[in-house]
Amino acid sequence: MEDYLKDIRDIKKMMDRSSQFISLSGLSGILAGIFALGGAFAAKTLVKDRYSYITLESYEFKLIIVIFATVLALSVGTALIMSYIKAKKHGESLWDATSRRLAANFLIPLGTGGIFALLLIKAHHYGLIAPVTLIFYGLACVNASKYTLRDVRYLGITVIIIGLIATYAIGYGLEFWALGFGVCHILYGTIMYFKYDHKQ
Repeated sequence: MEDYLKDIRDIKKMMDRSSQFISLSGLSGILAGIFALGGAFAAKTLVKDRYSYITLESYEFKLIIVIFATVLALSVGTALIMSYIKAKKHGESLWDATSRRLAANFLIPLGTGGIFALLLIKAHHYGLIAPVTLIFYGLACVNASKYTLRDVRYLGITVIIIGLIATYAIGYGLEFWALGFGVCHILYGTIMYFKYDHKQ
């Protein structure tokens, strides 16, 4: 009976591994959060109390875009590198059918949110950019969570809630960005690190 139960657990574990991308690194989440906090601080220092003077054509706005593009590149690059190292360590492929499904389910809501944010910028609705990016990022995490670690779902739900609160408190976009993309990534990255990576 004991051997039978062990076989069932082994089979279930194999099925979970084949249907879920488990090479996400908690440490990369922590670093992404640190990058986000650094970017938010740099942007806040740049604009200070000049929100009402920043326009689509202004130098400050273009610099803010560069800052957040740098944060995005660093975060994605770090996640890919650390996931590759983790996958290689466990003899797994970084780009297989599961990771492709994960990417598709993550990028569709994320891309939609990105286009929506660009349309908001064009229409000069700057106050809604932070809430929209947070909400769509959270939706992307929830949508992709069925193909990866369950903690990603809780991260997504948390970020969605922060995005909804940010919609109510227009004018504190950078602060909510720092909370959603910075603090939440550090928090959930730390949980994932000690829950999965540290044990290994």
